Amino acid sequence: MKRHSFKISITCFVFFISVFAFAQKEFQGKAYYESKTTVDMSNFGGGEMSEERKKQIADRMKSMLEKTYVLTFNQSESMYKEEEKLEAPGGDGNRWGAMMSSFTGGPQYKNVKNKELLQEQEFFGKQFLIKDSLLMLNWKMEGETKQIGQYMCFKATATKIVDAVDFASFRRPPQNQDETEKPTTREIQIVAWYTMQIPVNQGPDEYWGLPGLILEVNADRTTILCSKIIINPEVKDVIKVPSKGKEVTKADYTDIVKKKTEEMRQNFRNGGGNRR
Repeated sequence: MKRHSFKISITCFVFFISVFAFAQKEFQGKAYYESKTTVDMSNFGGGEMSEERKKQIADRMKSMLEKTYVLTFNQSESMYKEEEKLEAPGGDGNRWGAMMSSFTGGPQYKNVKNKELLQEQEFFGKQFLIKDSLLMLNWKMEGETKQIGQYMCFKATATKIVDAVDFASFRRPPQNQDETEKPTTREIQIVAWYTMQIPVNQGPDEYWGLPGLILEVNADRTTILCSKIIINPEVKDVIKVPSKGKEVTKADYTDIVKKKTEEMRQNFRNGGGNRR
């Protein structure tokens, strides 16, 4: 019991020292995250697709499902965007590659002071500006800790309702299933690990709201893990508020994606998909 209390005291001491240090001046940090998502290919294509074909599609999707992001943050604002990289010679520039890029999230701005989210998003040649309130999760603080790099991290969990719109939407439904059935929502478990050594309530993607920078997130089939942190880089970036595109809410944009996904699914059923 004494040992546990001593550990808590040391943690609190480190936290207050960190808060004091960060409050002394305007600061900026940069955190690099590796994001990986797995896809269940078992029912892809409605069970009518060969394993070889499934493997080909999975290989093509890999570049979209494994990415590096950079989170630039200060005490109230952050910008989360994919790290730019050069295209490999002979890269996938066909229609499949263009389709995949349309489902990749654009630069995302969060203002935790105003509880505001802005995201520039290109979708099949059209530019949108998603403007909405920040996702509010009911975080539950767990008792577990672990080390990520040089940072002591604490575990927090939450649940989130998400749309079931994903690449599985292209599978052909069973004959006894209503052809007009729409994707439904489902609940997923979120596990986050945050460090109070960096006392900002920022995090990767749409996650935030914990008493320290979130270094790892596990959400359904996606894992986001911080690989490097730079505090007060010599050359600081300007965190610009996104402004380009047709302004829509997150719900509006989800409806747009649903409609386009349904259109693509119908084309796939009618033999219009790229089957090369």
